[in-house]
Amino acid sequence: MLRLPPHETTFPTSIADAVAQRVSAGAAGSYVAGGTDLYPNMKRRQQEPKRVIDVRRIPELGRLEVGNDGALVIGAGVTLTRLIRDARVRAGWHVLACAAGEISTPLLQNMGTVGGNLLLDTRCNYYDQGYEWRKSINFCMKKDGDTCWVAPSSPRCWAVQSSDLVPVMVALDAQVVLAGPDGERTIPASALYHDDGMAFLTKQPEELLVRIEVPPLTGSRASYRKLRRRGAFDFPVLGVAAWAAFDGAGCVTGARVVLGAAGSYPKSVPDAAAALVGGTLTGEEVDEAARRTSRLAKPLDNTDFTIGWRKEMAAVIVRRALEDLRAP
Repeated sequence: MLRLPPHETTFPTSIADAVAQRVSAGAAGSYVAGGTDLYPNMKRRQQEPKRVIDVRRIPELGRLEVGNDGALVIGAGVTLTRLIRDARVRAGWHVLACAAGEISTPLLQNMGTVGGNLLLDTRCNYYDQGYEWRKSINFCMKKDGDTCWVAPSSPRCWAVQSSDLVPVMVALDAQVVLAGPDGERTIPASALYHDDGMAFLTKQPEELLVRIEVPPLTGSRASYRKLRRRGAFDFPVLGVAAWAAFDGAGCVTGARVVLGAAGSYPKSVPDAAAALVGGTLTGEEVDEAARRTSRLAKPLDNTDFTIGWRKEMAAVIVRRALEDLRAP
């Protein structure tokens, strides 16, 4: 049986208190909400914080409301189940409910949070193993070793961003609000991520993700498609989020295509989006966007399935996501 390493848990009731505790703990501290990612990682000794700061008792993190400007405000502590079931989300931002519904299982959706999924640790075939397995290969660059076994000559880690909500939030042009010792700051969701499997977040360690603000989908449509081995539970091998705005005649006036699980950060594909602008999502336009996306997809030996098949499937999944944007 895998056991948690020794640690203390605190339960702050305000954002300021949580941040102060995280600053005090330094590198030995870690925030936690649902714990569906952190606690398994701790059991595998991938992360070993000495102080776990549980933020579930902070009221502000449980907000889920539509603001006066029509934007959806999601507290980072809102559970995935609550997001999936909320009538306002399902009516105005259905793609978010769909993407959240693709995450793991209902039991873990009851515990897992929106903020936790956005900050999900990057994953890899060589990293997401038990301690003894990792020890047998002399560990890896991401934890305790100095070699990335995905690309042994590489100076960086190639662990993969594997969140279902991340590409959707980027495609919807969402904003995230972070609270730190110097107060709050707001950045685009796309600016929260680095292209590095180890340093994959721009968020400072002591900063707490407080909320996400998602613009209304007025005059636009969005979709999410996911590739994985099993139809339940598995992390994405590829996630594709698509967004398009339309004029009164049904022509695309703006578009975004974002790939998840195709690298250490969500990959926007502006070249593919450009192929859609001015058209009406005909088969020809969708095929061209899918072809352009496939050129960008360069899978490595870091997730499930063979590399060649994953590259071929990139165009297929993009095509399906774009076809979902057509008027019902």
